[in-house]
Amino acid sequence: MERNKASVVFTVFRITFLILAIVGLAFLFPIVSAVVHGETKVLPAFVIPMLVSFVLGGIFFFAGKGKRAVLSTRASFVVVALAWASVSLFGALPMWFSRAIPSFTDAFFESASGFSTTGATILSEIEQIPYTYSINLWRCTTHWLGGMGIVALTVALLPILGVGGFQLIKAETTGPEKGKLTAKITDTAKWLWFMYLGFTVLEFVLLKVAGMSLYDALCHALATLGTGGFSTRNASIGGYNSVAVDVIITVFMFLAGINFSLYYSLIKRNFTDIKDNSELKAYIGICFTAMILITLFEMGKYGGFFQSLRYSSFQTMSITSTTGFATDDFTTWSTASQVIILMLFFIGGSAGSTSGGVKVIRWVVLYKIAKNEILRMLHPHGVFTLRLNKQPVKKDLGYTVVSFFFVYLCLIFITTFVGCLGKMDVFTSFTGALSMIGNIGPGFGMLGPACNYGWLPIGVKWWYSFIMLTGRLEFYTMIIFFTPSFWKK
Repeated sequence: MERNKASVVFTVFRITFLILAIVGLAFLFPIVSAVVHGETKVLPAFVIPMLVSFVLGGIFFFAGKGKRAVLSTRASFVVVALAWASVSLFGALPMWFSRAIPSFTDAFFESASGFSTTGATILSEIEQIPYTYSINLWRCTTHWLGGMGIVALTVALLPILGVGGFQLIKAETTGPEKGKLTAKITDTAKWLWFMYLGFTVLEFVLLKVAGMSLYDALCHALATLGTGGFSTRNASIGGYNSVAVDVIITVFMFLAGINFSLYYSLIKRNFTDIKDNSELKAYIGICFTAMILITLFEMGKYGGFFQSLRYSSFQTMSITSTTGFATDDFTTWSTASQVIILMLFFIGGSAGSTSGGVKVIRWVVLYKIAKNEILRMLHPHGVFTLRLNKQPVKKDLGYTVVSFFFVYLCLIFITTFVGCLGKMDVFTSFTGALSMIGNIGPGFGMLGPACNYGWLPIGVKWWYSFIMLTGRLEFYTMIIFFTPSFWKK
């Protein structure tokens, strides 16, 4: 029994340190950027943590080579939660060591915001931070790594770990339904990352053609596909004042908010799966309805339909996909438009996408449950089945969605209360809670698109860091540790 416990503990730490080694490998991007742009003084801040991660990862990899370990559901939750907390800490080190962000609390907040793809920043002068090229590239890289999932990346790259990957990916991926695209979970992870990389390269090329520098195009492609929101400009995407850039990023935010399994269906020519997908239909309907309404409401501000469409569509997709980029401050829009934006805070993108939020599929399920209840009241003896994608689904799915919303509301109220303790007004605190839990980035009031999170008290920053990671892992993976039953044998 003791030997089995020791084996599980060893496996947990082995996977965690291997994940850190893979993240350490990503330090090569800012290292190359530092050399190219003459920021050589920042190199030790990246090189030293990278080498330490390689050494520790190598030790644990070879120490467990050839051993097969079976992780329980409980151990899988520990691995995923520990991995995300560890990479957030690890990712903060270059920013803190280089003094680009002198406060460790701020560095950790920035890193957690990056990996969770929230995009909330404590920086007020992004273009003037020390070692701006290497640090900003690293900030955007954290989005890209966190978007598809660091555990999914590890499963894709290291199938020789000797651990079943499906349980790990279930604890990391988003949405009420978890499944495989292929027979092997490692092949599923590889396909997802292949498609993710393909979209990133395509956007990078288009942004370069649209006039961005190679560096800016790379940073914003990484941040867009990860639905993060970190930018190299103080004014975010609005700093480029380019119609072409706005359109390209709007389109890719929309694409990043779609379930990536549908792209796999497209590659395999399974068009029926796409045509019948209930969530995709709802996602498209929500996005375009919000775009058109805001466009009409803001025509007076922008002086015409197409100019209004440019800004409304960008902000609609930025909030719906939970990317958080900005081309204008939506808190200056009409009250009607602000209400629509606030409603989008509650929705998010699709399950299986890189976006955060509640996810469209859960709202679809709630709608269908409510519809069936109305029909049951009208026809007491009728039999009404919950159906998605034109197929009946288990009744348990409804219970899963309802319980998710209960936890979601509880966390919103708690986080709003914490914000109020930090001297925020109720509305700012409430929208800040929605933003942190939904991994959106901006809020309203003192946390709007034109503001930052640097002024918050230390305690609020640490709570927000925790809640951003909790939101990214859809609550249960993190809060399960606070339940007594988890610690019982």
